[in-house]
Amino acid sequence: MIAAPKLTRNQSLVFDALKAADEPLSAYTILDRLRDDGFRAPLQVYRALDTLLDRGLVHRLDSLKAFVPCAHPHDHHESATIAFGICGRCARVWEFSDAVVEERLRGWAKSEGFCPQRTAIEISGLCADCVRAGAA
Repeated sequence: MIAAPKLTRNQSLVFDALKAADEPLSAYTILDRLRDDGFRAPLQVYRALDTLLDRGLVHRLDSLKAFVPCAHPHDHHESATIAFGICGRCARVWEFSDAVVEERLRGWAKSEGFCPQRTAIEISGLCADCVRAGAA
């Protein structure tokens, strides 16, 4: 068994910042949080994020232009359909996948001759806690 390559210092710092966050973080927010660790330029963050994305350790939420750590880094294969529930009030994010949805999308792609490279579904709404808080 070949061991996965270790993360560089910058990659580890970016990954740790995402894991410690209570919400998705933009690259510029990550940069601000890591200035005391020697980060000075957005390129440092983007390079680290690119590697973390390639390794499946983080996900980009396109609707928020932000990043979250992968909740299940070893459960996804390249063609997996990953879905995110995003609370618009508290910014909590749930990551999940569903075999039925994945099969349905795979069937559509096959019938259309479409070759998906990445599939991510983002569902925006309110979590149960925020719904309860708004009703109070």
